[in-house]
Amino acid sequence: MEKIIGSSGFKKAIVVILVIAVFVGGFFIGFGEGKKVPDFFVVKGVTNVDDPMGDPPADFGLFWQAWRIIENEYIRDDVVSPKDKVYGAISGLVNSLGDDYSQFFSPDEGEKFSEDIRGNFGGIGAEIGIRDNRLVVIAPLKNTPASQADLRAEDIILEINSTSTNKMTVDEAVSLIRGEIGTEVVLTIFRDGWDEPREIAITRGNIVIPTLNYEIRDDGIVYADLYSFNANANDLFQDAMTKALAGGSRGLILDLRNNPGGFLQVAVDLAGWFVPQGELVVKEVSPGMEPLEFRANGNATLVDFPVVVLVNGGSASASEILAGALRDNQGIKLVGTETFGKGSVQQIKYLPDGSSMKLTTAYWELPSGKKLIDGGLEPDYEVELESDGVEESDLQLDRAIEIIKAEIQN
Repeated sequence: MEKIIGSSGFKKAIVVILVIAVFVGGFFIGFGEGKKVPDFFVVKGVTNVDDPMGDPPADFGLFWQAWRIIENEYIRDDVVSPKDKVYGAISGLVNSLGDDYSQFFSPDEGEKFSEDIRGNFGGIGAEIGIRDNRLVVIAPLKNTPASQADLRAEDIILEINSTSTNKMTVDEAVSLIRGEIGTEVVLTIFRDGWDEPREIAITRGNIVIPTLNYEIRDDGIVYADLYSFNANANDLFQDAMTKALAGGSRGLILDLRNNPGGFLQVAVDLAGWFVPQGELVVKEVSPGMEPLEFRANGNATLVDFPVVVLVNGGSASASEILAGALRDNQGIKLVGTETFGKGSVQQIKYLPDGSSMKLTTAYWELPSGKKLIDGGLEPDYEVELESDGVEESDLQLDRAIEIIKAEIQN
């Protein structure tokens, strides 16, 4: 599923060649004299320059030397406060992790991030993430402006309102995409199979995330389309399965396509329908700590019930946990395409002055030992969707129906 898509642009590199003629003897003399007379300097405007935890594994003196050079030689150092330089350094430290989901926030940025999480906003209804250092659509939520504009999982977002997304974080992208309801945002999209990028204009709306739709088919198969793992999912799934089982249903197709996830505990609770009590659903693994195990504690009503799960590149996080646990524990087949591979956990860590870090602190490990942070789930039956030019034929669902009918007959 992972693809690197080229673009028509190119990067310009400016190569600065420093030609230095150094007499070997003079180099060693200078080096020896420098050791005799160390270069001491005072860093002003900051506190706590010593590492309270002991000697660091790297030479932190390099940082202070760079700080001094900037103070002495940068032509506009007087307009940059020491606090701004400290924040910039911490941001660089977080960026050095190479983790697209970890980010530093100044106090003002952190407050805006919190408001975005808590508040009401206009948006397009799409989950986005980073893949191969590019901003991509994880999943467009159904019946939202994103899905109505034909935005698709794995679409690459090159620009947002003509602003390049190169090196843009997910949070920065979200802040640009969100806006007043009724206003328009223009995304420049590249999709596998296209010859060139296209602009897609989307009118922001009030996003209400759906949860579950289900259908009891004439052949006795229940088709349950789970959109998200929100707080209502458990009750809605219970209501659907109670009616289906009471009506004599013989099998279940659980559709997790374009489901970007949600609450972990909801995924664990839903697994309890399919997995015997006490069986491992997922582990949360953090550095230096014992793994935290989440085990099934449900009614196990569907342990012997024929089930097939539909997945695609928009299935992420909690969707991957549930799908992986069902396959690992019960041998339930996955149909579709490789899942997104979002298997990490982020937490907000607050610093004393009100700044904060959104930091990846753990990853998910399935009962088989697969780490979702290493990549998505490969389906047992790989089926691509095909388009007839008007609307897509759901070949994935068709294949799932064939498989589950064969299981029912056996």
